[in-house]
Formats: sequence, C-alpha cells, structure tokens
Amino acid sequence: MPYELPSQFKALAREYPDVCKAFENLGTQCHEAGPLDEKTRRLVKLGIAIGTCSEGGVHSAVRNALKTGLSKEEIMHVGILAITTIGLPHALATMTWIKDLFEGA
Repeated sequence: MPYELPSQFKALAREYPDVCKAFENLGTQCHEAGPLDEKTRRLVKLGIAIGTCSEGGVHSAVRNALKTGLSKEEIMHVGILAITTIGLPHALATMTWIKDLFEGA
C-alpha cells in the first residue's frame, strides 16, 4: 500500500530537518521504552488515535498496524471497543476512517 507523507510534514522536514529527526527519534524511543510487543503497541496507538478522534492519526495507526501483520478483524475490534468509551457516533466515524485504509489492503 503506497503512502506519501502529507505535504505539510514534507515542508516542515525541508525547513526544519533537525526537528523532524528529533520527532522520529522520540517515536522510536517511545516504542522501545517498555515491554509491549509490536502488535500490542500498534493496537494501543490505534486506540489513542480513535479516542482523540484524529482522522490522520487513525489512518497512520491503521497503516502501521497492517504493516505489522494485524488483521482487519483485529483492527476493527479496536473500533468496536470504542463504542462504549467515546460513544456510537464518534466510534462509527473512526470505523469509517479505519475502513478507508482497508480499500486496496
């Protein structure tokens, strides 16, 4: 599944390459800071993106989850779990964002 970084991020990276590198390093350090395995971390990141109702965050988390080998069913389960936490309307919206990434996957 080909993906191109958003133009705003590319512009930031051109203008402030050290900031972007530090951001990437922070992400790596956060992922390596604890005992959770890769798949669990990807599900947690998806849950956080869903909880904040961040469409871009959900898209990114789903892309990364699919790359890690998580199934569509596992990914959708996170959306289902969100229903009782963030409410049905928000959960349905986030499940739509999840399914955006399933097309072509």
